[in-house]
Amino acid sequence: MSIQTIENTVYIMAQGAYAHLDNDTLRIEIEHETKLRVPLHHVGALVCFGNVMVSPFLMHRCADEGKAVVLLSESGRFKARLEGPVSGNVLLRQAQHRRGDSAGFCVAVAKSCIAGKIRNCRQVLLRGARENGREEDGAALTATADELARALARLEHASDLDAVRGIEGDAAKRYFGVLPLVVRPDARADFAMNGRTRRPPLDRMNALLSFLYAMLMNDVRSGVESVGLDPQIGFLHALRPGRAALALDLMEEFRPLLADRLALTLINRRQIAAADFVDHPGGAVTLKDDARRAVVTAYQERKQESLTHPLLETSLALGLAPFVQARLLARTVRGDAEGYLPFCPK
Repeated sequence: MSIQTIENTVYIMAQGAYAHLDNDTLRIEIEHETKLRVPLHHVGALVCFGNVMVSPFLMHRCADEGKAVVLLSESGRFKARLEGPVSGNVLLRQAQHRRGDSAGFCVAVAKSCIAGKIRNCRQVLLRGARENGREEDGAALTATADELARALARLEHASDLDAVRGIEGDAAKRYFGVLPLVVRPDARADFAMNGRTRRPPLDRMNALLSFLYAMLMNDVRSGVESVGLDPQIGFLHALRPGRAALALDLMEEFRPLLADRLALTLINRRQIAAADFVDHPGGAVTLKDDARRAVVTAYQERKQESLTHPLLETSLALGLAPFVQARLLARTVRGDAEGYLPFCPK
């Protein structure tokens, strides 16, 4: 989908597209052919990926009417947000800072983010159990999925952030404990993992996951910044100088969908093999340059896959989901929505 409208935000992903005004109508052309016409008063924001041209007159009108024009790289890296002199973002950030001081609000958002992560982890394991030809492996994956279901039940009763973090930590340990069972049997020795390790990753699976998580982090931070939220003021992750805590919060629900499943696919389809990694003195493991390029390409292709948003009931590219969720989170911060609902496609 080269152009997509989700609620009142227009996302332009086609390289070389030209967005301009035709009277009071937003008109988007690709190779001189009109692909979208929509009254400007129906547009709340314009998000442009990469080489998208926006006419000066359209930018002036958007500035005059308080409509944001967000510029991202083709891969989704945040570049700039163009706004007029009057903006509601300062009010949004002010509300975000107030919400960050509310223990009840922080716990509610944290529980939603971790619930989304655990649900999506369960789907990875259940899918692996269905596709696994070994009865013993399928039983272990299903049993762990059941344990994650019980973790979700405990999460509902968590009363503070320490309890939420404890449940998340235990669920993650169980999840990564059986994740290698989703790897095809002849590759398990090459991609064995003893839990999750980072800074540095100590095995090939962790090295692959860390690389994918780094790209995912960039996309989620871009989504947070595109709606005007402060990426450093989070609700689950503790505040720390230079740490994008809010992006880390929102990233949790996307780890299984955009990183873990892709890592398993790359291994099981033999697109990534043991020879694509370098073992360094001290135990660190990293991807070779050619393998990095292959993973980046696969990640970008994964982001183009379409699915239906469970809340909005709208088909969208998976790569746009962090941007949509950031907008839903902003609504919750402003008080326009009762609570934040994570992204959990079926």
